[in-house]
Amino acid sequence: MKKFLVFFCFITVSFGFAQTNSVEDNFTKKEVYIPMRDGTKLFTIIYTPKDISKSNKYPFIMNRTCYSITPYGENNFRKKLSPNPFIEKEKYIFVFQDVRGRYMSEGTFTNMTPQVDHKTKKDVDESTDTYDTIDWLVKNVQNNNGKVGQYGTSYPGFYTAVGTLANHPALVASSPQAPISDFWFDDFHHNGAFLMGYFKTFPVFGVQKTKAEDKSWFVDKMIKPTSDDGYIFYKDMGTLKDGVDKYYKDNFFMQEVVNHPNYDEFWQKRNLLPHLKNINHAVMTVGGWFDAEDLAGPLNIYKTIEKSSPKAKNTIVMGPFSHGGWNREEGKHFHNDIYFGDSIATYYQKNIEQPFFHHYLKEDSKTAAKLPEAYMFDTGKKEWEQFENWPPKQTQKVTFYLDNSGTLAKNILNQVAFSEYTSDPNNPVLSSENYKDMNGFTPRNYMSEDQRFASYRPDVLTFTTDVLDSDVTFAGEILTKLKIATTSTDADFAVKLIDVYPSDEKANPDKPNVVYANYHQMVRSEIMPARFRNSFEKPEALTPNKEEVVNVKLQDVLHTFKKGHKIQIQVQSSWFPLMAINPQKFLENPYKATKEDYTKANIKVYNSSTIEVDVLK
Repeated sequence: MKKFLVFFCFITVSFGFAQTNSVEDNFTKKEVYIPMRDGTKLFTIIYTPKDISKSNKYPFIMNRTCYSITPYGENNFRKKLSPNPFIEKEKYIFVFQDVRGRYMSEGTFTNMTPQVDHKTKKDVDESTDTYDTIDWLVKNVQNNNGKVGQYGTSYPGFYTAVGTLANHPALVASSPQAPISDFWFDDFHHNGAFLMGYFKTFPVFGVQKTKAEDKSWFVDKMIKPTSDDGYIFYKDMGTLKDGVDKYYKDNFFMQEVVNHPNYDEFWQKRNLLPHLKNINHAVMTVGGWFDAEDLAGPLNIYKTIEKSSPKAKNTIVMGPFSHGGWNREEGKHFHNDIYFGDSIATYYQKNIEQPFFHHYLKEDSKTAAKLPEAYMFDTGKKEWEQFENWPPKQTQKVTFYLDNSGTLAKNILNQVAFSEYTSDPNNPVLSSENYKDMNGFTPRNYMSEDQRFASYRPDVLTFTTDVLDSDVTFAGEILTKLKIATTSTDADFAVKLIDVYPSDEKANPDKPNVVYANYHQMVRSEIMPARFRNSFEKPEALTPNKEEVVNVKLQDVLHTFKKGHKIQIQVQSSWFPLMAINPQKFLENPYKATKEDYTKANIKVYNSSTIEVDVLK
């Protein structure tokens, strides 16, 4: 997750923007406890411009977070009040709040607090906390202009997204950035498969504090690296059950995860999407095409608001970023080995984010800002595109078949033929060759990593087109329909969409050790446990050797496969250590599998398997 580290990065990184005066010179700082309707008090820091007056009023920009609003103490000032220097320069009343149960705030912390639709005066959730905070601010901070905007990245993106439901008349602009929408499809799970790569994050989310804390109380629970090779930790840990028993017997969040292996009421209550209704202010949802943590959230939140809240001024922005990358300028912008252009974060900050908040908070909140409905970056052409709808309407559906010749074909030649491989849980396919990245808080670089290493394995199926004679742009949703049969009673299916570069692709002097000739760049990927092929709530075993259909929905893309490149699909049944090992034996709770449950399986993928994509006309 790396969210709390990312947050600190936001407030300490230099953004390449010259400021002549410090925050302390231009703002006064006040720390307050704001009472919620149930009596719980939330710790809040308010930075007010010193030149505020009856004739010079300012709007609020608010960030609610579970990652600390340090530095604490009214004489200790942040170096930056916003990750966007253009926003900070024009001044707002900046508000930061520790959410319920975190750091200096009162209450008990709940991961993805369930939203309460039918509230009594005693019911509280994150939207009521947002409402009560806004109401207190507009009534108690002098010379504000009566308008509030909110933003947050990652978990704070969830607090922003759920905060859109506060429906306070002063709330006119919200920007959920890399927001979580449902822990079953983002962050800790992908379609119910557990992300082992997040194993080290659990102390941050599963240890309750017992008193007000101005420092991270869970630090002594963090797992320390023992080698620069991060794979060693996961290899030596054993099964997921072994790891939980060793490290997390007392971690309430991990215990919730392992004791709720299906999409039951516990997880359903934490799905924000069904509640996103009747939103009537401006919402700009922001995400990164290479966000390994929260890619589903931004896309699903935007699409849900678009359908359920016609009065919302709804916008989506997707750039060539990893998690939160739009908040920090890197100059030459790379994701892993892939170069996308210069000053892309600055372009977003100056031309998209700053105009959004300026228009709604300082100009006219009742009319739409002059921004496109969808501001999307084409990760193949490496340029920004604007659309009136997302997914765009000017596309046609194209179907490819997974032919046993290894071809990604437009036509099916032999429907009963198949490709096959042997999947062994004791010898899983690696998710990356970046062993150092595995040592991190969460993996990131694999999202665009070269996949040649996987294509050489016999337990990875590869299907590739001929060399393209013209550009082909995938724009929108992707659905893989796998027709399979296996000798086991359970299996995972990971599907990867890959852009294969020409064999004469030139080197990049900024990456002298990278061979770009025949580079297999991953564009999109997803995993689907076969146990959930018919229902996430009620898993079903596979019948050995029976033909079944397993649908794998990949997240959206906007990617142009250029002339001279190839389009490739890879299919495999393990993806370690990113994903927990599927024992390939159907169990009521696969999280509690032992090594004795690990079952080698022969898996067939029939030629009638397809991948459906939207191709831009």
